Order: sequence, then structure tokens, then C-alpha cells
Amino acid sequence: MARLNGGYAEPPHAAPVVQKYGGSSLTTLDQVRSVAERTAVRHRTGTRVVLVVSARGNSTDDLLALAREVGAATPGREVDQLLGTGESASSALLALAVQSAGVPALSLTGEQTGILASGAHGRGTIVAVDTEPITRVLDSGAVAVVAGFQGVNERRDIITLGRGGSDTTAVAIAAELGADHCEIHTDVQGVYTADPRLVPEASRIPRIDVDVMAEMSLAGAKVLHSRAVDLAAAHAVDIHVLHNQRPGPGTFVAARNDTRRDMLESSGLVMSVMADRQVARIDLRLADKDATAQLFDFFARKSVLADMTTLHDVDGGVHVSATVGSADVEAVRSYAQSSLDAARVEVGDDIAKISLVGQALLSSPECAARALRRLRRSGISANAVSTSQLRISITVPAAEATRATRLLHREFELDSRNTDHGSPSPVPV
Repeated sequence: MARLNGGYAEPPHAAPVVQKYGGSSLTTLDQVRSVAERTAVRHRTGTRVVLVVSARGNSTDDLLALAREVGAATPGREVDQLLGTGESASSALLALAVQSAGVPALSLTGEQTGILASGAHGRGTIVAVDTEPITRVLDSGAVAVVAGFQGVNERRDIITLGRGGSDTTAVAIAAELGADHCEIHTDVQGVYTADPRLVPEASRIPRIDVDVMAEMSLAGAKVLHSRAVDLAAAHAVDIHVLHNQRPGPGTFVAARNDTRRDMLESSGLVMSVMADRQVARIDLRLADKDATAQLFDFFARKSVLADMTTLHDVDGGVHVSATVGSADVEAVRSYAQSSLDAARVEVGDDIAKISLVGQALLSSPECAARALRRLRRSGISANAVSTSQLRISITVPAAEATRATRLLHREFELDSRNTDHGSPSPVPV
């Protein structure tokens, strides 16, 4: 439990390889056997291997549906106990498959791994990882197969980590074990300049700085969860995103100083266009100005990501406007009305957030001007804009999300940068 708590004790052996496999990588038994065979080959080279797994296929959605059918409307202790079984089953099945491939393996739940988490059920945060259980498995010559997405709180209750939680588990374990990098095996070839489902011309990005990747994740990129990327940045763990079956270079997310130093500074370089349709704008009229701090305390307690936030003093009170995840709207509305005595609560859920992600964007205001001009010329209204060095976010009507993404992807000439076919890379390397 060293690195996440501030120490830097060296492991007694060479750091193991930490690999994460998502649910889509383990849906069929053939896929499970394929992962097991590849793991066995790597183990026989003398590499110590830790596998972190998600629930197979649609298991998590199926379990959530069961919970709703019996009346569970919101996340809670029992829902997390139920959801945790998905990853536990996945890890046990893969361990059995690795054993069948001729290599010893042992599965571990979040509790058995020593993952301590805190926070709300369904949105837990990893506090520490006790590496001793994993190290014992590795020292015995076996592969450790860890259930991702879960830990236990101080009451020993299972607490799940929310969307992308297995990514976070894998990075946390890699950090604790002193690994230089963590491999994320998924069903795409890497990180792209846009969602290929929305923009068929999107290009794979071969190499990207961890801070830019963090902004992409917050802006809607689903390939890596933002908390996993933040953890990688904090503990200098590089991430290698690879396809779970097709060989290829994937995308390398550089977090360590020695892997970031060759990444050139590029003024005003747009690297990707992200679309997030799972957002809503919420406008609150609070009579008490001090209630603003209470509102943000609530955001912190409930892990609500509030973005594009504005505050305006009005008639002795304050007007608060922010974009939040669609799933958080009702909780924010209820809290504002019951605890903050909000005079007005309005929700605009027919919006999407389009984000340009890159470097030195705030220092290059022409990037925002160019984006807004392109949208206006195409008849797409921009309702709100926020800018930083790494991201420009614009809200547009939800119905225009795909068109806006394609227009801006083309406007910043990302269509022509097909890195999979030898053209110039959108990322300085």
C-alpha cells in the first residue's frame, strides 16, 4: 500500500505486467480462451502477469435491470453487492481458462486484492491497494486475475467504482506495484481523433500526452475513463491502449517524465473532437449566496462532474448554471429544491457538448473563433462556450451533435491525418 499513500518502496522483483480486459473482450468462451492462451505464452517467458477484468459482455447491464425489476431505483449497498458478482465471476472463469492453458492462476475479488474504496455506492474512489495478496500470488509462480470495478469500504461492504472502474483498478494496481505502464486491452485499435462511429474518417492517434488524454476522457472519449487517466498522471504510469485481438501499435499515453519529454509543444494544435450527448444544462436560482458553496459540497459528495459553470448575482441571490451528466440531473434538482430552497430549477436536456481537445488552445483564441464561425455558417447555434489550455467546449442542440462533430473534425483538418496509413500524426511525437 505504498505509492498511493506517498511512499516509494521498490518491489522485491521486477515489476509485473498489468493488463486490463474489458467486458467486450471476454463475451464469448472463445474470447476467454484466447486471452488465457496469450497470457500463458507471456507467462512462460518469465513475465509476472496481473490481469484485471470487467464483467463479461452485458452482465452489468443485466444485473442492473434485475435490480430495477425488484424496485431498486438508485445505487446503494445491495445494488453494489449484486454488481460485484459480475467481475468476480469473470475473474474466476478466466483463472480457470488460464489453468486449462497449463499455467497456474488464482482469481481475487476486490476485497481479496486489498482494494480499499470510499465515497458513494456506484461511484467509489480507490483510497489504497494492499499489494501483498497480489505479490503472494505472483511469488508462487501464478497469474493473478483480479476483479476490477470494485473495492470495499471501511465497513467491508463492496463499493463499485462507476463507469470505467476496471480501468481505474488496473492503473491503481500498476502504480502500487511500481509498473512503468499498464496495458488496456479493448475492442478498438486505440484512441481516435473522434468517435469513429460518428466520424468514419477519424484517425488513430499513436501517441498522446496524459494531460490531453484526461481532457479527452472528460469530454466524452469512452476508450479510457478520466479517473484512470488522472491516476496514471498522478503516479507516472504510462498507459498502452491495444486491441484485444488484432495486433497493432495501439495508442501510447505518456505519463512518465522520460516518455513525455520528447513530445513537442504545439501552439493551438487541435488533436481531437469529442461529442458528449449524455449531458444536460441545469439552471438554479438560489436565494442565499452562501448556498453556492453548499451546492458544490453536494457535487463533491456525490461525485457529480459539473462543467461549464457560471455564477451571477441577481436580486440578493445567485444564479448558477452548469452542465452535468444526464444521470445526475434528478439528484441535483432534488437537492436544490429540498436543501437549498431553490426558487427556480430549470433543466435543458436537449443539448450536447462538443469539445476540441489539444494543446495551448487558450493561448490561441483563433481556435475558438474558427470553431464558432464554422458552426454558425452551417446553421448550428452555440449556446455556451468554455475554454482552457487543453479544451474548448461548446454546447449545441442535441440533434446537431453528429453534424457538429464532423464539421469541426473537417475544419481542423483531422480527416486528412490518417495515422493508420502513414500520413502525418495529429499528435507531436
